[in-house]
Amino acid sequence: MSEYTIFPNAPIVEAVLDIRVELPKDVTLDTLEMFYDKIKVRYPEKQHRTELSAGIRLDPQGASFEKPEASQTGYLFRSQVEKKVVQSRLNGFSFNKLKPYSDWNTFRSEGRELWDIYRKIVKPLKITRIELRYINRIEMPLPLKDFKEYILTVPEVAPELPQALAHFFMRLVIPKPDTGAVAVINQTMEIPEGGGQRLPFIFDIDVFKETSYSGDEENMWKEFDELRDFKNEVFFKSITEQAKELFK
Repeated sequence: MSEYTIFPNAPIVEAVLDIRVELPKDVTLDTLEMFYDKIKVRYPEKQHRTELSAGIRLDPQGASFEKPEASQTGYLFRSQVEKKVVQSRLNGFSFNKLKPYSDWNTFRSEGRELWDIYRKIVKPLKITRIELRYINRIEMPLPLKDFKEYILTVPEVAPELPQALAHFFMRLVIPKPDTGAVAVINQTMEIPEGGGQRLPFIFDIDVFKETSYSGDEENMWKEFDELRDFKNEVFFKSITEQAKELFK
């Protein structure tokens, strides 16, 4: 496993560990709610998780939009004190840790503990996808001449155009053929805060792998370690030494 610097002021504002599954047909929302009984002392707040779905109907008279419908897909359990969220869903499990983030071993260990509780309740037929997502918020001091003072992977404006940016959103999808993993990088910027002294730059790294486990979960956790390595590779090879100084 590759090791990188652990910063005392890391820019991570949220980390997510997600496992997608195929469940037996007899698993219901009531089954998912049993998860709450096991963790409610640590995660006392319960909330329904819903999704909106809509479609387009095609007929001889033309296309028409169907009214969006909301359906419950699971539950969210929160700990406001520890800034953590657990999702128990009909298609999987997630563990979210909001800032402050400590370290990978602590995050992985608690995620695995919670997953084991979920797994024993729902008894998934197989695991279909694993994912890690790290959302970073980098406070760049102003005035800023070039994003590349801090970030190497950034949008470029044609040299003959005005170089000032009022806003941007950039998305990159980078496969890693040797492991089968994929990194999805989203970047944007927010309105400057603190009297306009700093520019919040959002560096969102989502790494995942499509898979099919039905037994050997030890291998799955090894692959989570590989996803974490890939995430670190994307992050550390995209930032400059000047950026690292912001996190010390």
